[in-house]
Amino acid sequence: HPLQSALETNISLATTLVALENQLAHTRSATQSRLLALHGLERQWRAKQSDMDAALEPFSPKALYQRLVSAVAEQEQVCTALEESFLDHSADGGKAGERETAEFVRRFREGRKVYYLRRERKERWDEGRVGGWR
Repeated sequence: HPLQSALETNISLATTLVALENQLAHTRSATQSRLLALHGLERQWRAKQSDMDAALEPFSPKALYQRLVSAVAEQEQVCTALEESFLDHSADGGKAGERETAEFVRRFREGRKVYYLRRERKERWDEGRVGGWR
């Protein structure tokens, strides 16, 4: 009978082992599918992050600084062109009337004000006096 009892124990253990093997195979399969889903989500995340980086690139400190530098130069050119246009008109023998002169002065002052404000912002940036996000 000890042999019979050992045989029954062995059969019971084998049945339990087969059940555990099936459970392990199912768990492995579920884990594998979740791992594949995770890799897919990681790829989606990297794509979204790349899209986000591309969308935010125009607002990066480097891009903002480049825009500021070009805005300073552009405004200086606008003022120079305005001044040259007025002087060329006067040099052609045409005498500017009081109204044209007042309009020129007003527009020139506005343009120079914008130029000086932009230049001041650039100087502050160059000195490191731009707040927090740089």
